[in-house]
Amino acid sequence: MLMSLAGIVFGVAFFVVTQAQTAGFQSHFIKTILGVNGMLRIEDRIQSTRRTLPAAPDSTFAVNIEGGVRYIPGVEYPSAIQEAVAQVPGVTASSPVIRGNAVLLANFREYDSKPYGIDLASFVAVSDLETQVVDGSLKAFADNPYGVIVGLRIARRLGLAVGDSILLQNSGAPTRFRIAAFFETGIDQVDRERVYVHLAASRSLLNRPVGASFIQIALADPARAPELADRIQQLTGHGTMAWQEREKTWLQVFSVLRISSALTISTIILISGLGMFNTLVMIVVDKTREIAILRSMGYTRSDIGVIFMLQGGIILVIGILLGWVLAAAGTYSLSRIPIRIRGIFASDHFIVTWDVAHYLWAALIAAFVVLIASYLPARRAARLEPGDVIRGSST
Repeated sequence: MLMSLAGIVFGVAFFVVTQAQTAGFQSHFIKTILGVNGMLRIEDRIQSTRRTLPAAPDSTFAVNIEGGVRYIPGVEYPSAIQEAVAQVPGVTASSPVIRGNAVLLANFREYDSKPYGIDLASFVAVSDLETQVVDGSLKAFADNPYGVIVGLRIARRLGLAVGDSILLQNSGAPTRFRIAAFFETGIDQVDRERVYVHLAASRSLLNRPVGASFIQIALADPARAPELADRIQQLTGHGTMAWQEREKTWLQVFSVLRISSALTISTIILISGLGMFNTLVMIVVDKTREIAILRSMGYTRSDIGVIFMLQGGIILVIGILLGWVLAAAGTYSLSRIPIRIRGIFASDHFIVTWDVAHYLWAALIAAFVVLIASYLPARRAARLEPGDVIRGSST
C-alpha cells in the first residue's frame, strides 16, 4: 500500500509539473508570435474571376460563369481599410506595414535583410516592439526619419553598434540609415532578417509610393481571431488570416507534446493502481475467514464492499493531496532553473503555467485508476458467502 501511495503521489506531481511546463512554453510561444506578427493580418485583395459567355451563337443573351479567385498583392488603400476595420467590435488597433527585401551594407560586408516600413505610433499598439528593444531606444528611432531598428542577430554577425550608419539597397541607389536600437524576439528567422524603418523612408527604399504590404491588427480577445478574420475579409474584400491558422503547425506540435507527456506520466498512476489491485486481492484471499465472520455478524455485501473501497479511497485522497503539494513545489522549483532558449521564442529560464485544471485532471486520472483497482477486489470480497468459507469451498 505504501508503494501504491508513493506511485500516486509522484504520478500526480509529475503529471502537473509536465503539463505546467508544456502549457507554459506554449503560452509564451503564442505571446511571442502575437507580439511579432500580430493577431490578424489583412493582406492581398481578393478578386473574383467571373467570366461572361454567350448563351448561344449570335445570341444577345449571356451567361455569367463563376471562375476562381485571384489575389492582388498588397493593400491599395490602407487608410480606408483601417477606418472600416476600426468599426468592427473587438478590434483595438491597426497599423500598415510595407515589407520588402534589401541588401544591408555595413563594415565592408553585404547582408540580405527584410526591411519593414512601419508607422511607429500605431505599430507599437499591435506588437511588442517596445519590450523587444534590448539596446538603444524607440525615442531615438522616432526622432530620426532615417533611423533603423536592427535585429540582434544581424548586429552580432556584422559587428554593429547603436549609432552606426548602414546602407540599405533595394534596386536603386543605396539609402543611408542610422541605427537607433536593436531588438530581439527570440524567433531566429525574425532576428536575423528583419529591420524596421519608418514608413515614409520605406516607400522610397522599396519603391512603394502608395499602399501597404499588409495591415497588422490587434484584438481585445486573441481567441476570437478566426471569427473576426472571416468578418473582416467579407467587409474589406482582402484576404485576412488569423494567428491560429498562420501558426497551426506549431500549435499542433505543442498539443501533441502535451498529450504525449500526459499519457506517459499517467502510466505511473496506472502502475500504482495495478499494485493496489494486487495488494487488495491478496488481502481478500488472506482475510476470507474474517470476512465470513463479519457476514455472520450481519454485515451485508455492500458493507463488505465499502470496507475495501474505503481503503482505496483513503490511499487516493492522501496520494492526491501529497501529490498536489509536491507538484506545487516542483513547479516553482522548475521555474527557477536557468536555461537559455532561442529559436522560436526567447527565455532565460523554464516557463510554467499555474493552472488549477492541471491539478484537477491529475486528481481525476488518479481517482479513475484507483477506484477501478479497488472495485474489483471489493466486489470479490462482497461475493464471499460465510457457508462457503466454513466448508472451505470459497475461492
